[in-house]
Amino acid sequence: MSPAPLDPGLLAWPFAVGLLVLATHVPLGRRVLARGIIFLDLAVAQLAVLGVVASHALGLADEGWPTQLAAAATALLGAALLAGCERRWPQIQEALIGSTFVVAASLSVLLLAGDPHGGEHLGELLSGQILWTGAEQVGQIAALYGVLLAVLAWRGERLGRLGFYLVFALAITASVQQVGVYLVFASLILPALAVRTLPARTAVPLGWTLGAVAYAAGLTLSATRDWPAGPAIVVALAIAAPAGAAVAARVRQR
Repeated sequence: MSPAPLDPGLLAWPFAVGLLVLATHVPLGRRVLARGIIFLDLAVAQLAVLGVVASHALGLADEGWPTQLAAAATALLGAALLAGCERRWPQIQEALIGSTFVVAASLSVLLLAGDPHGGEHLGELLSGQILWTGAEQVGQIAALYGVLLAVLAWRGERLGRLGFYLVFALAITASVQQVGVYLVFASLILPALAVRTLPARTAVPLGWTLGAVAYAAGLTLSATRDWPAGPAIVVALAIAAPAGAAVAARVRQR
């Protein structure tokens, strides 16, 4: 089968939402690496998924405000609890984060057990549906991310532990419903890993750049090869990260 022709117009909004995700996830990813809580995003993303699944199980519209609020509430509550755990039991924080992810994932599976389309719904939340992004979704996520980026720029390290966890939870809740759990983790960690040795003023722009290149490549492959977009972008990010690390090493040597 020959590759499908590429229509850039179909990819404009998905690429725009990818750039928005990177705008928050690259700086947040650097902070996650610095704090040594690598799997926090997976746990918070899965908590947001649990909120979506619970709304679905209750018969609420998957794209409605009740579902958005349920996702945000479960993510914020879980993030607040994990912030408290880090303060009280810092030595076992990663174990608690991992346990939170497993429990939230298991509860999601149980809630969907009686739904004949449950597996498909859960798969969409994991892999994402970025190709279906439109102007409305981009506008909503841009407004939220604008506020979150302003808070990060204003407060910086003065956010404190709880403030960081809550901002993180809101960012992850918005992105996981657009791009899925897998791509949220990849967008947060892989660019940050590539530029981890650079100062923020250099690392963040370089992380954004390599992330943008990977999103463009993944979306192009998805459109031309009929591949799932989320996994294609994840693989593109995995390929771009070592190249970005090599560039970072050259920049550091100057």
